[in-house]
Amino acid sequence: MQTRIQRWGNSLGLRIPKTIAQQAGLNEGTPVDFVVRGNSIVINPQRYSLETMLSQITPDNVHKEIDTGDISGNEAW
Repeated sequence: MQTRIQRWGNSLGLRIPKTIAQQAGLNEGTPVDFVVRGNSIVINPQRYSLETMLSQITPDNVHKEIDTGDISGNEAW
């Protein structure tokens, strides 16, 4: 299957045909990474797992507890 590179503003754009997008598991808004290998551009969807994200938590980047004010209504346990 072939397509053409087109100018979109100051960038170049590539339309991915629906059948190719479905085969690759791509949807509108899917974050992707671009890698250049030789004369080829490789597009990989970013796939995150809970285990991967949790493994990146360290004591230096963990968020502190936030005080949201006094208890009101049925919030007390």
